[in-house]
Formats: sequence, structure tokens, C-alpha cells
Amino acid sequence: MTKVLVVDDDPALVKALRIGLTARGDEVVTAHSGTDAISQVALVNPDLVILDLGLPDVDGLEVCRRIREFSGVPVVVLSAYGDEHRKVEALDGGADDFITKPFGMAELEARLRVAMRHSAARAGIGSPPLTTMVVGELEIDMVHHMATMGGAALPLTSREFDLLAYLARYAGKVCTHHMILKDVWGAGYGAESNYVRVYTHRLRKKMNDDEGRILRTVPGIGYQLTTGAPSDAPAAPAE
Repeated sequence: MTKVLVVDDDPALVKALRIGLTARGDEVVTAHSGTDAISQVALVNPDLVILDLGLPDVDGLEVCRRIREFSGVPVVVLSAYGDEHRKVEALDGGADDFITKPFGMAELEARLRVAMRHSAARAGIGSPPLTTMVVGELEIDMVHHMATMGGAALPLTSREFDLLAYLARYAGKVCTHHMILKDVWGAGYGAESNYVRVYTHRLRKKMNDDEGRILRTVPGIGYQLTTGAPSDAPAAPAE
């Protein structure tokens, strides 16, 4: 049974989420303010947090950042606004995914499943080092720094390989420009989104993915290596 903390000050939405999540076998705990949410994460140790950004006391982005100071629990953010800047801030602040209201229960459940898979992958502390990653027809050999697509070797430079490996590690999750630059290029980078754009273009050429169906652009936010999971959205036009 998954313990889900629902954080929202809208009683009707909380009730609907409780009914929907309980129906799929989850245990639901609720909080109606940011302060209460932070306390609940510490006290009840939920497996998953659904966090509304429009809380009455503390901004949801700040709540997410505070949770990340002491917990790696997967967080799926809800917002009534699809503003790209807010999405980027939420993802950079530690959220695992972002969903805009109104939404269907099927879409939310799909995103929750993806967030839980990412959490399980991150929790592999003490497990054997990851040597191979497989995403669809893409296979990445971390030991030999080699990648193949449908069995054919991809002639990647060192930086291209690092970028592809990073996106594969978080396959299905949207990685912002800032996240990619910080983890692939280094801590001194963060605003050079054109670097990422150039290298994703090169990767697409080498993977015969000119339309960006495998390496998907999320306009104004970043990139996502698709997995074929139900939450994967149709491809945006490749940059």
C-alpha cells in the first residue's frame, strides 16, 4: 500500500483525490497548508506527495524546497496555471513532475507511477553500480561509454554520451535546461541553454530522430527522453 500525502486547501479537490486514490488501494493523508505539509512529511513519512502550489500560508515552491532539505520523497506538483516559469521553478526546486488543473485521474495516476519509479531508481543505495541502461531501442553501456540504437552503434562524442546517459537515467522525466547544465556540464553552468540545444540537435541527428519523438522538447523548460510510458506526451516540434 502506498501512503500518499495530499496537500491542497481546496476541500472538494482533496475529497476527490482521497476517493480516487483510496479506490486504487492507497492510504491517503492530507494537509491544508504549507506548514502542515512540511510537518506531515516529517511525521508520517509518506511514499508520495501531491503538492498544490497555491497554498494559503507558504508558497508551494518553497514547501517543495524545504521538503527536499530532509526528504527524497517523490513530489508531484499541482497548479491552476500552466505558466512555464512556474514549471521550471518547481522542477528545479526538486519536484518530480508537474500537472496543471484541471486533470483526469488517469493522467494523475500515470504521473504518480512514473514518480514512484524514479524514486525507486534513486533509492538504489548500496546496490551494484548501474552498468547498462535500456530505453526503448536505445542501449547505453556505462562501462565502455558506448551507445546503440536498434543494435547499431552511435558515434557519440564524450559530451554527447554524457548528455544521453543523463537523460536516460531520468527517462520519462522532464529535465530542465538548468538541471542538465549543472549535472552534465558542471556546477559553473546554468544559463547556457544554447549548449543543451546544440547537443540535443546532434544527438537527434545521430539517432535519426529529427522530429524529436525519442528525445522530446518540452518548450521553454527542457528535454525528455521518452520511454513509451502512459504519461509521455506527444512530441513537440524539435528545436
